[in-house]
Amino acid sequence: MRIEIASLDRVGITQEILAVFAMNNWDLLAMEVSQYHIYVQLKDTSIPLAIIEPELIKISGLKAIRQIELLPGERKSQQLEVLLANIPEPIIDIDKNGLILMVNKAASVALGMSAEQLINEPLTNHIKEKLRIYLSGQSTTQEVTFANQQYFADITPVMSDESINGAVIVLRSLANVGRHLSQYQQGQVGGFDSIIGNSETIKQIKSQTKRFSSLDLPVLITGETGTGKELLAKALHDNGSRSSKPFLAINCAALPEHLLESELFGYAPGAFTGAQSAGKPGLFELANGGSVFLDEIAEMPVYLQAKLLRFLQDFKIRRVGGVKDRKVDVRIISATHQNIAEQVQQKQFREDLYYRLNVLNLDLPTLNKRADDIPLLVEHFINNAAKQVNQSNINLSPAALEKVCAYSWPGNVRQLQNVLFRVAALAEKNIIDEHDIVFDEQLVSQTDELDFTGRDVESWHAAQQKFEQGLLNALYPLYPSTRKLAERLKVSHNKVAMKLRQYKIK
Repeated sequence: MRIEIASLDRVGITQEILAVFAMNNWDLLAMEVSQYHIYVQLKDTSIPLAIIEPELIKISGLKAIRQIELLPGERKSQQLEVLLANIPEPIIDIDKNGLILMVNKAASVALGMSAEQLINEPLTNHIKEKLRIYLSGQSTTQEVTFANQQYFADITPVMSDESINGAVIVLRSLANVGRHLSQYQQGQVGGFDSIIGNSETIKQIKSQTKRFSSLDLPVLITGETGTGKELLAKALHDNGSRSSKPFLAINCAALPEHLLESELFGYAPGAFTGAQSAGKPGLFELANGGSVFLDEIAEMPVYLQAKLLRFLQDFKIRRVGGVKDRKVDVRIISATHQNIAEQVQQKQFREDLYYRLNVLNLDLPTLNKRADDIPLLVEHFINNAAKQVNQSNINLSPAALEKVCAYSWPGNVRQLQNVLFRVAALAEKNIIDEHDIVFDEQLVSQTDELDFTGRDVESWHAAQQKFEQGLLNALYPLYPSTRKLAERLKVSHNKVAMKLRQYKIK
């Protein structure tokens, strides 16, 4: 039986209550005290409250006595157990000697042991790696093996009187980390509806992509820059059997060879100068069960082409500097804007790797070959751009739309999107006229600051600065954010911000 006793906050009242229980030989199992409340649990559950209440009510300052189901501490403990049981990641609490104090349901299920069996066991029975708990007293993360699976261990020391008395360890599987990274990279799910267009060419591409999404085979997507190859790759993944698993993308042309290798395959602890001491998993590990999109695959160095080919033969990876092979299950989707078959003939790309990647093929048309889709794309992009710049009801006049439809669009859909964003950002009225539409090659010709003969130039550095300043003065009003301008100029936004400050361009 559990009882709640409400009382005044009076010195000695708790002692008087305990004296009543002792006088009547009512054995107590537990007791909790807070201001204005005393909670007790009796060992003998057969004693009725009707007998206890008259004995206690004689004490001066008691207000009420009632029977309760749980003591406050028991209720909190029960709620904590329910909370921990519903957390999918294994959680382990250890003392300063590394003995297990508590585990949640996920941890016990992973090990196939009950929580009672695990309590007081050394953590080293289940995690062989030496945990970096006592190095700095700060929270840390390292990779560990638990229940024959790889995890990232988030280790939080438990401090008492400025000394470490244990730690709470939260284990996050590489699959969950990969899924979160995928969500961060790609955002919302990309279905076929995100591929804008009703032309016969696009309808055929959508139909083919839908068939390919159900086939767990490598796909090579070809098409010029800006045609939407990554969007198509995302649709392939999101509409296939791996849709609930990570989709991770990397541009093979954007990184030096050694960095690209470590990004794809990961690296072991201390593999090279500057490497994380705990090592790092690569995209293939993080995407396990899902898909990896290798953009600009034709730019991959020959050495990595050979390593990728070995991986595709048995789907085993070995981290840079590592000694152990790891089996992963990923679907490879690759893309290029180059004529990769021609590169194979010229011995610039491995023929055997080409056939491995080109099991299924999707070829995206240029925008001028699907001109019927331009009005739909204009409507979609102008509405999105208007929302981003807090405008509303922006539309193109018939003449402006005709000008857009007649343009060749060498940069394809991406160029169309950028031009319409620029139009929306500079719009002073709801209807955009044809003279408001300015294409990229017209921007440079519209500024005299970029057209100089070289007279009166003091040095190469001075000429470079003059060019940079003129270029930024011309483009920044049309791409009014460092990120948009950086994307247009294909440099980092930090570099753009630094140059804007240098030339005092506001």
